[in-house]
Parts: sequence; structure tokens; C-alpha cells
Amino acid sequence: MNRRQFIAALAATSAAGCSQDPPPDRYNQADVAALAAQRETERNRNGLSPFGVHRYQGYRELAQLPWFELNSEGHLICVDQSVPKSIDVHAHLGMSVLFKPKLDLLASHKRVKHLLDCDGTPACELDLDTYANGNFSEDALKVLQGEIRAQGLWGSEFAATQTVPNLLREMDAMRVDQAILLPIKLGLWFGDELTEDWRKAVSEAGEERRLLSGFSIDPDGEDPLFELDFHAATGARVMKLHPTVQRFYPDDPAVMELYELAQDLGVIIFFHGGRAGIEPESSHRYAMPRHYEAALANFPQLQFILGHAGARDFEGMLTLAQKYQNAWLGIHGQGLTNLDKMIAQTGGERLLFGTDWPFYHIGMSLAKVLIATDSAARASIREKILRRNAEQLLTFI
Repeated sequence: MNRRQFIAALAATSAAGCSQDPPPDRYNQADVAALAAQRETERNRNGLSPFGVHRYQGYRELAQLPWFELNSEGHLICVDQSVPKSIDVHAHLGMSVLFKPKLDLLASHKRVKHLLDCDGTPACELDLDTYANGNFSEDALKVLQGEIRAQGLWGSEFAATQTVPNLLREMDAMRVDQAILLPIKLGLWFGDELTEDWRKAVSEAGEERRLLSGFSIDPDGEDPLFELDFHAATGARVMKLHPTVQRFYPDDPAVMELYELAQDLGVIIFFHGGRAGIEPESSHRYAMPRHYEAALANFPQLQFILGHAGARDFEGMLTLAQKYQNAWLGIHGQGLTNLDKMIAQTGGERLLFGTDWPFYHIGMSLAKVLIATDSAARASIREKILRRNAEQLLTFI
């Protein structure tokens, strides 16, 4: 079987994979130009969001906002008791794969090292109106790439802090009641056991109510239908698929059987949606919004979460979500201007709070929702985004 090179599979730190030009309907110069235009638009509107300028030196400086303070240990906490207890539909734990470097997912640490370590020294500038990964400097991206490699080889200093107790502590500080953990099946030769490792850690911690263990399968694996059936039989009900890391088209006829079985089993599919912009260009072709439409159209009873609301392909994913009632937008990563547009066009329906922890502090995503819904007219929308929509979605399982 054709296995992807480790670095490419592990999140996009090399351009491994298909090298030939894709057919024009898959990826073309108009797609390349659209990504460049998105970046240019974001740069030009910098500081011009409907809510003014929101730039902060590190996550801790979010304490300047009325909903937050720093506690005696210097950690950011949400102190506004009127903020609804939220459900985070997009979270992860630290990764240890391939050669399985030592990682204790039950260890507690004084400080989490997020992959965008904005509270390090020096603190990074955090702009709430840029797409989340736009806050990575060139140096920070190099650190990210090094930490991702380390997760499979010699062990990651950052991943060591991305544990169950540390996640729960940050959830408590940010008034997050539950989080869905989303592993990725990378298609490695061995050591590719994030689903099993994370579920075991949650079970050993006795935190099955607060941390809902999702699962992932490799669409190009030996028997993906068997794996799907197996995980569903254990009670897992949210399946993560990542077209750019797993390098498959969401509308490939080969994966339609997978969607059909997921629909029959009452499994929700969480797609990484759109181009993040920091993955290798050779993987961009898989994540264009048009490639997701066949799944939405052909399986109307199957619920799909379009992660990151399409990332830097936001406009196309928003159009799909308005067209298909089984499409839910995970809002993580989007800046204030785009979040405001999503709310205006959907009334807050089928928008889901997510944080992508531990890439970022939970407070970054929470702050955006609180700013964008800081009006009497949007009070009920705040409740929908932070909790009620997720509760509605989970009734499908």
C-alpha cells in the first residue's frame, strides 16, 4: 500500500505526496489566485473589523477584555458568570506517534505550551481579526514544524504539556463544560494509535463525561469500513477526516461507502475544511470547498462538521452551509469580521464553538465569540454558538 511519508502525514511540514499536476477541475490557477486574494484582503482590512482593533500581546493580555482576568498564578480566567458553559467540538491532546516517544497524558504541569505559544518569552502579537494561523511568525512556524517532527521521533517538549489534566484546567478557567477530542489517523506504518491512546487516557482519568473521545480512520487503509464499524461499536460517534493530511478528495467515489456506513451508524463526520495556508501546496487540491459538496448532497441524513468554517476558503464553505441543512460550521480560526458575517447570514444556526486546543489557548476562540455577540440582540446567538447548537447536533448520535 502507498504510505505517505511521515513528515507530510504529520501535518504538513514537507511536500511529500502526489507531484503531478491535478486535473483542472480538482485544482487550477483560479484556486491559487483565490488563496492569494484571501490573504491580500485579510491584510488590507487589518484593524477594520466591525468591532474595531483587537490586538493583544499574548493570551494573558486578553484579560483587558471585560470577561477575563488573571488569577494569582497569572493564568487567564473567564470571570463573567453570565457566559454560558460551552461545548468545544474541536480539541486534541499531545501526540506521540511512529516511534512513540514517551508521553504521559495524565501528567499535570504549571503551564501549557500551546503550539502557538503566545505566552512565551517574548509574547506574540495576537490579532483576533486574522485567520488564527496568521498569528504565527516565521520563527514560530519553524518551532511548530520542529515540535511536530519531535512528536514522532524523540519527543516533544510542547506535547508533554498537552495532557488531560492541563486541558481540563484550561476548560475550567474558560467555562468549557465538555470537549470533543479529535485524533487523526495518519496512515503510518506503525505507532499510528492516537484514537486508542487518547481514549485510554480519558478512561484512566475518569473523564468520559467531559472529554468525548472521537476517532479517525485512514480512508486509504486496509479496511476502513471495518475500522469505522469497530469504533462505532465502542460508542465513539464523531469521526475526524483530514483531506489535506490524509491526502484524499472528500468526493472521491471510493469514500462514498464510508459515508453511507457512517450515516447508518449515526456517526457524525468532522472534516478539516479548506486550505489553512501553512500546509504544502501539493495538499491544497484536496480541500477546495467544491470537493465537499457531493458528500453533503448524497447523504442528507449524515451530519458533517466543516472544520475551521473552511479556513482560508471561508466564503465557499459558508455558501455550502447555507445550501445544505446537514452542514455545520466549526468556527475555530476565523477572525472577527468573518465570524460577524457568519452570524449575520445564519442567525447563529449550525455554528459550533471550537478551539483547536492545544494549537491555541481556549481564550482566543472564546474572546472572539464574546466580542461578536456583545449586544442584547445577539445574546441568544451567543448561547447557540457556545452550547445549544452542539447539544442539538449531538442528538443525531
